[in-house]
Amino acid sequence: MNTKVWQRAFSAILVVVLAIGPALAGDASSKNVPKSGFRAEYLAQLADVEKKIVDLAGAVPQEKYGWRPGEGVRSISEVYAHIVGANYFFMTFVGVKMPAGMDPAMEKTMTDKGKIAEMLKQSFNHVRQTVTDMLDASLEKETDMFGRKTTYRDALLTEMNHLHEHMGQSIAYARTNGVVPPWTAAEQASQKDSK
Repeated sequence: MNTKVWQRAFSAILVVVLAIGPALAGDASSKNVPKSGFRAEYLAQLADVEKKIVDLAGAVPQEKYGWRPGEGVRSISEVYAHIVGANYFFMTFVGVKMPAGMDPAMEKTMTDKGKIAEMLKQSFNHVRQTVTDMLDASLEKETDMFGRKTTYRDALLTEMNHLHEHMGQSIAYARTNGVVPPWTAAEQASQKDSK
């Protein structure tokens, strides 16, 4: 079998695994999803910011992924790749190791819109699974984060703040490039239809 056939076969298998894996994981962990308290509130916030970031990343055309507002500032693709890496990185502060093979240089190398969308979803699934598997009592555990002692709860709050920071940045980047955030476009269309 030639190399191209192997690559296609491997890619097809990878797509199937990536599509089925999260679904199976979701079924297995759905019993652990908290119904109230900090973790439930965190997971609701995570679902909201994830949908907005993923939808916005999908709305920006591939040809704009290299756009940056100025020299030395992250491009659109670099912001999304940064979010991916940070989602994994912040979970290390609550005792979960980074997955093997995470490339620290991915901000500079991951520029394909489809690959970024896939990696964003995987990274958000990682955060969701980590918080779902955590016990409420774990929120008070001590951890070292950026040279200071804090709690798992604070690490999660810092992660959420980070996500909202980069969502705002991504909205500004998108609008500068003529892309209306999908949730705003839907709201505007709804208002127009109701008139």
